[in-house]
Amino acid sequence: MARTRLIAALILTYVAFAMLLNSVGTVILQSISSFGVSKPEASTLEGFKDITIAVVSFATASYLPRFGLRNALIASLVLAIAACIVMPLFGSFGAAQLHFALVGAAFAVAKVVVYSMIGLVTDNPRQHASLTSLIEGMFMVGVLSSYWVFSAFIDPAGLRWLNAYWVLAGVTALALALLLVSPVDERRARAEERVAGEGPAFVAMLKLAALPLVLVFVVCAFLFVLIEQGIQSWLPTFNNEVLHLPAQMSVQAASLFAGCLAIGRFAAGAVMARFDWYPVLNICLVALAALIILVLPLADGPTPGTISTWRDAPAAAFLFPLIGIALAPIYPTIISVMLSAMPNREHPPLMGLVVVFSALGGTTGSVITGALFAQLDGRTAFTLMLVPTALLAAGLFLLRRRIERRAGRAPA
Repeated sequence: MARTRLIAALILTYVAFAMLLNSVGTVILQSISSFGVSKPEASTLEGFKDITIAVVSFATASYLPRFGLRNALIASLVLAIAACIVMPLFGSFGAAQLHFALVGAAFAVAKVVVYSMIGLVTDNPRQHASLTSLIEGMFMVGVLSSYWVFSAFIDPAGLRWLNAYWVLAGVTALALALLLVSPVDERRARAEERVAGEGPAFVAMLKLAALPLVLVFVVCAFLFVLIEQGIQSWLPTFNNEVLHLPAQMSVQAASLFAGCLAIGRFAAGAVMARFDWYPVLNICLVALAALIILVLPLADGPTPGTISTWRDAPAAAFLFPLIGIALAPIYPTIISVMLSAMPNREHPPLMGLVVVFSALGGTTGSVITGALFAQLDGRTAFTLMLVPTALLAAGLFLLRRRIERRAGRAPA
């Protein structure tokens, strides 16, 4: 029962942070209309979130077992609740920047703790991969829920949409309450840290990053998040400006992408139990490229003011989000493969590196996509996602070879 409560607390924590982190696409769209900011300026919201994630994760990840994983997660949830309260109380673009900085700091700790705790409540790689896929799948359920929560508060004018953050604060508080009644046995993580502890913890993280296997892995994580966040953060704006959907429909249509990610994450657990991860992920990348090439031309045609119901929406509004199914298995799979190949004592610093490079990838994807939206157009911005997709395919090839070498199944 204690293990079940803890797993439920981890899942709800991830759902809460999913709703907070991925509100950035909606806030970008609403900031442009409500606060009168430019697209490049709006794209900095991703930076306030992701740069904070990177800095805090690098500074704290390796020390979390000493502080206490449960204590760290409690502190992160309290900070996230405070971030929720900031938005409706102050209601400005500056408040939005502060909000995402606070959420980023909280998530930097929470992600490392959640993934480290997965290793404490599972006994073998198969269980680890299954629980990882479940938690990441529920993360996408949180993303999907976020779009609909915000769309319920959006009106043509005013700042009523900020009241959605009271709902998010409630979800985060529920996660905190569940965690407070969930005991955690952290002895394994602390014992392994004492065995391995040599010098400052952040130095151990840097040494870990110097390993060729780890370096290839974090580059893959960087490229994946660049693609995912580049699309996810700007999909509401794409729907509004390219497909000419009304603002409320634009946010709701973007939820289809999150829904497809959730479906893909849940399906990944069953697929990975039957098939080798490498060919599956390559099939996903081929499907991703095919959807970009085939669906984006369908974005041509809609004219402003002609769409008022879902019946009027162009096919691209429904087909482009299918990219989420192709993207979904990649991130949790490469993380699970890496964590299963490393001892438990290295999970916190390894996840710290993942968070750092994922944050940098998210900011890079959002800023580049925002600049392309402003200088060219949304269709071109999304078409150019083919470039990091090709680079990710090359990265996965190198990752597989490095993992096989580590396991002694490939020549050096």
